[in-house]
Amino acid sequence: MLLIISLLMIVTFIGLLLSKKMSAITALILIPTLFALLAGHTGDTGEMVVKGLRTVAPTGVMLIFAMLYFMSVTDAGMFDPIIRRIVSSVDSDPVKIYLGTALLGFIVALDGDGATVYMIVLSAFLPIYERVGLSKLKAACILLQCTGLGNMFPWGGPTARAAAAVKADISSLFVPMLLPLLACVVWTFVMAWIFGRQERRRLGFSPETSSTVPTLSLPENSGPAWRFWCNWALTIALMTVLVLDVIPMPWLFMLATALMFLINYPKLSEQQEQLQKHAGAILSVASLIFAAAVFTGIFSGTGMADSLAKGIVHVIPDTLGPYLALITALISIPVTWMVSNDVFYFGMLPVLVEAAGQYGIEPIEMARAALVGQPVHILSPLVASTYLLVGMLQQDYAQVQRNTLRWSCATSLVLLIASLATAGFPFYHSS
Repeated sequence: MLLIISLLMIVTFIGLLLSKKMSAITALILIPTLFALLAGHTGDTGEMVVKGLRTVAPTGVMLIFAMLYFMSVTDAGMFDPIIRRIVSSVDSDPVKIYLGTALLGFIVALDGDGATVYMIVLSAFLPIYERVGLSKLKAACILLQCTGLGNMFPWGGPTARAAAAVKADISSLFVPMLLPLLACVVWTFVMAWIFGRQERRRLGFSPETSSTVPTLSLPENSGPAWRFWCNWALTIALMTVLVLDVIPMPWLFMLATALMFLINYPKLSEQQEQLQKHAGAILSVASLIFAAAVFTGIFSGTGMADSLAKGIVHVIPDTLGPYLALITALISIPVTWMVSNDVFYFGMLPVLVEAAGQYGIEPIEMARAALVGQPVHILSPLVASTYLLVGMLQQDYAQVQRNTLRWSCATSLVLLIASLATAGFPFYHSS
């Protein structure tokens, strides 16, 4: 009976999200609560929810302060000189222009927000694409790689969702993914180089006869030079401590945000202005994480997760069970294009994790495997920021999809191979 209830809950949850009859936040809260009552849990449901909230609280705190930190240092102009230097050095060479697009895209993607990447990068480079006559479809493909990979930072959303779904410490989940992510960054620059070479041939460009692109007028955030260098020193220190894992990540970002405010926004009114400016974006992501605690807490506490996992184990041939991490990584590529991150990480991943546990595969390994599809997920019709990119470039949405899909799949495969090579998750696990 519990297996039937758990299946009905998953199907109802996914169906309501896909049909857009209910938002992710309301579905994460109301659906598991309703099915917990149907399963006969009336007095202990609250305890399950509180337990779930305790497990995701560190992730939620980290996410709030990480987003606030990177959005605020961007507002303070930390990236402005880099933007100018990149734009001024690309001249009319398609190879340099696309490489500069990728470089600036990855720098801005540190804040984990795709819309910010598109607005800043295209404000700088769109006049250059049009002047030189470069393919905007190729530019879209490069920027989609930048945002798809940038979203995998802990404050970008998917990694935080995966950590919350398996109740894992986010730094333990993310740090082993750094080398695979770096491999994907290198691959993106290779892709940009390939595109640049193709455009050189198409346009008949010769580096010997290149002309310099006129300097663009970009908005400048005024402020003393010492603030710029302090921001970069603080950010480098933040990343170093994050990788070393010597301070809990939530506290680390709280400290960094407090220091960043003292450096850039010392007045109380300035700090309040920053909080108000970014409150909407931060709240929309953080509220999802805490709402997910209701789902995961009830799903585990009622025994639904165990029951459903055992059912899946009976369906999966024993010969395939030890490959569940690899299978999860592979299915994440098409599935995260078809469904939202909420559906995949909160609806499907917990079930796969419970099934994989029967074969000795750790939940945190399954969470890393589930991230492999993110470079393709950014192309999903459910990702709003992609429409902004298509609109700014004035391209056909379907054409951008067709042109980018094979390259994004290649990026996911690079991520998969690099993760297996660095033992992020196992190819085969012998229990």
